[in-house]
Amino acid sequence: MLPIDAAAHSSRWRRRHPVDKAVLGLGLTVLAISLPPWPGAALVLATALAVLLGPAGVPGRKLWRAYRVPLGFCVTGAATLLVQVGGPDGFVTLADEGHLRAGELLLRTSAASLGVLLFAFTTPMSDLLPRLVKAGVPAPVVDVALVTYRMSFLLLDSMRRIREAQAARLGHTTRAAAWRSLAGLGATAFVRAFDRATRLQAGLAGRGYDGTLRVLVPEARVSVRFTVASVALLATLATLTFVLERPLS
Repeated sequence: MLPIDAAAHSSRWRRRHPVDKAVLGLGLTVLAISLPPWPGAALVLATALAVLLGPAGVPGRKLWRAYRVPLGFCVTGAATLLVQVGGPDGFVTLADEGHLRAGELLLRTSAASLGVLLFAFTTPMSDLLPRLVKAGVPAPVVDVALVTYRMSFLLLDSMRRIREAQAARLGHTTRAAAWRSLAGLGATAFVRAFDRATRLQAGLAGRGYDGTLRVLVPEARVSVRFTVASVALLATLATLTFVLERPLS
């Protein structure tokens, strides 16, 4: 199991309905994208970080391990705005006000990423996917997503064991051996994936599969108090942004 999935299953908000957490987490993401980057995105970033480390109870080390990957993409995307290609001053030159646009983009994307991580760190996929049927998503699409989600962990575990076996047989001592091991890993994972899919299909057929996977979903109700508090927080952030925008600009 991936660290973010393990954290979601042990989250303080695990028993809350996904709608509650979607209103807060995805609401922060929408605000980060739609509000002015300064001070709007900065306020959203600070709020999402405070909620993640505070009420949600996400460990700081796990949050950083999950956040550093999207943050790297945010930094890379913002860095491209610092330069311009072509023009009278040369082939590659510093862009006019590039640092301002890069900073604004970095604020927006990093804050939006934290909003998505807030939802991901508190909502296991096994709680979310079965409820999508009631939201209007076709049942076969949800079934495929459920099977893919569950099988991905089995394949990751198989790949880990294969790599450990290759390392024990000195399969990574040289560059050529590492490439051979990588090719063998890909071939073995491909064959095992088809083998598991075939066995899964046979098992479902033997159990009278009628086109719908029935799974137990933990009972949860939408908390009106939590949802109202989340909407109030989002409204406060939006109002505070427009109040502070002119003095800080």
